[in-house]
Amino acid sequence: MTNRDQMLPRALTGGIVACAFLALTGLEIVRALRGKRESKLTHVARNMTVAAIGGVVVSLAEQPAMVALARFIGARGLGFTQILHLPEPIRIAAALLLLDYTLYLWHVMTHKVPLLWRFHLPHHIDLDCDASTALRFHFGELLLSVPFRALQVVVFGATVRDYSIWQTLTIVSILFHHSNVDLSPRWDRLLSFAVVTPRMHGIHHDACLEHANSNWSSGLSIWDRLHGTLRLDVPQQEVNIGVPAFPAQKDVTLGHTLRLPFEHPRDDWNSAGAAGLRESSVSR
Repeated sequence: MTNRDQMLPRALTGGIVACAFLALTGLEIVRALRGKRESKLTHVARNMTVAAIGGVVVSLAEQPAMVALARFIGARGLGFTQILHLPEPIRIAAALLLLDYTLYLWHVMTHKVPLLWRFHLPHHIDLDCDASTALRFHFGELLLSVPFRALQVVVFGATVRDYSIWQTLTIVSILFHHSNVDLSPRWDRLLSFAVVTPRMHGIHHDACLEHANSNWSSGLSIWDRLHGTLRLDVPQQEVNIGVPAFPAQKDVTLGHTLRLPFEHPRDDWNSAGAAGLRESSVSR
C-alpha cells in the first residue's frame, strides 16, 4: 500500500484538531469578539455532545466509504486530477482546491434546498458562534453529505491521502472562522483576502437572511469573491448570532437540536424573532 492509499496518522490529525480547538477556545475567553448569550460551559458541552454523535456517524458511514472509494479511484487512475497525469504536488494542490470549491457549493445547497436546510438549521440556531459551533452539525446533515462527498472523490480523483489532508485542513479552518476570537480589524481584513475569518463568518451567522446568504466559503475566501457573495460591510456590533425563529435558550437545548429537522417547518427568518435575539444578548 502506497502513501496515497493511507490516511494521515490519527494521532497527528487528532492532535492538530485538538490543539486548534483548545487554543481558539482559550483565546475566546481572554479576547472575545462578540458578547455571549449563554454560559460558556453549557454552550460548549452541548455542542461537543452534538459533535460526538456526529463523529460516530462520520466514523461509521462517511470515512469508511470515502477511504474505500478513494482507494478504488486511486488504483485505477480515475478522476480529473488523475487523468491529467500532473506532477504529484500539483495534483494534490489541484485536488484540495477543487474539494474546497465544491464544499462552497455544498454549503450553498444546504441553505437553498429545503430538505438540506432542515438538517443544517441546527448548526445555525446556536445563540453564540464560537469554535464549538464549528463542530455542531446534526448527524442527519453528515449522513446526507456522504453521496456528495463520494461524488467529489470520484470526479476529482481524490486519493485517500488527499481526502485525509483536506478533511484535517477543513476542520481547522472551520474551527478558526467560527471562533469568537477578536483579531484586530486590520488583520482580519488582511487575512480575509486569503481565508475565511471570524468577522467574515460571523456575518454569515447573523439573524438577517440577507447576511446569512453570504460568506459561504469554508477554506479559501476566493469562492465568495468569484461568486459575488462576499460581505465585509456588517459591523460586528450589529451582528445577532442565530435564527430569528429560535431566539431563546429553550430553543437550542440538546433535545430540541436533535429533534429539530424532524419537526414541522416554520418561518425561520421572521423578523419578530430577530427582535427577541437582540433582547437576549446578555453581555454585548
